[in-house]
Amino acid sequence: MRIGDLMNRSVVSITPDESAALAARLLSRHDLGALPVCDHSGRLCGIVTDRDIVLRCIAAGEDPIRVPVGDIMSIAPITVSPEQSVTEAAHRMAHSQIRRLPVVAQGKLVGMVSLGDLARSRKWESEAAETLSDICAVVRRKRG
Repeated sequence: MRIGDLMNRSVVSITPDESAALAARLLSRHDLGALPVCDHSGRLCGIVTDRDIVLRCIAAGEDPIRVPVGDIMSIAPITVSPEQSVTEAAHRMAHSQIRRLPVVAQGKLVGMVSLGDLARSRKWESEAAETLSDICAVVRRKRG
């Protein structure tokens, strides 16, 4: 199965010049863990998470209303194309310890795929469980 068959095409994104406060509101309103950051032409520039907002803005004593997303986003996020296999996406998630992947075609954001998307697809349930297990194992090794 291809990523294009599983991905969510209705993606909420933000531009680098918008505020961290707006990013936080969008994450909350849409119950998301990450927002792709795209320029005005739809090209993926980075990704911002709730953790980025807390650690790179709030904990640093910055005002989220004044801090642009471009200052706190993670640049060069791991991505997949719609043509790639679900297995490849699961391996990328496990290797990079991430739960969401932007889906990019010809440099533009076309969707998102999450570990939850893999889990909801009956056929890939074991892939999702294995990926989550791999992510958790790496986190435990880093802490211990």
